[in-house]
Amino acid sequence: MSNGLVIFRESGDHGGVNLNGRKFVMVSSTASVVDPDSPTRFEYWEDDEVVWGSYTGDTVTQGRFVGTRDGDQVSITYVHALVAGGKAAGRSISRIEAGEDGLLRLVEEFAFEGDDTPHVSVCAEVA
Repeated sequence: MSNGLVIFRESGDHGGVNLNGRKFVMVSSTASVVDPDSPTRFEYWEDDEVVWGSYTGDTVTQGRFVGTRDGDQVSITYVHALVAGGKAAGRSISRIEAGEDGLLRLVEEFAFEGDDTPHVSVCAEVA
């Protein structure tokens, strides 16, 4: 444990934590300004280390993702329709952190297809 957060390190070590049915909101991103009144909301599902879900919010009308989980790491491919028009797709790797309050945080490093600029976002679980 470090700074009140538990990080799951070993393959298959989920500390009893499953992402199935958990909901998160984006609290920060280097790719866009996050609207605190209407942040992007994510819903995760997990079964047998396969992860999938959907999201919508301030910059995204509809998004989907699918990937895998290995310990504290979630690797996904995503695609979404933008509020401003057009679409975006890419890949990301998220680190799962568990707070002392039992709620999770996802720290995500990602890049959009066709753009090698690295970005980081943080999503917090909502109760």
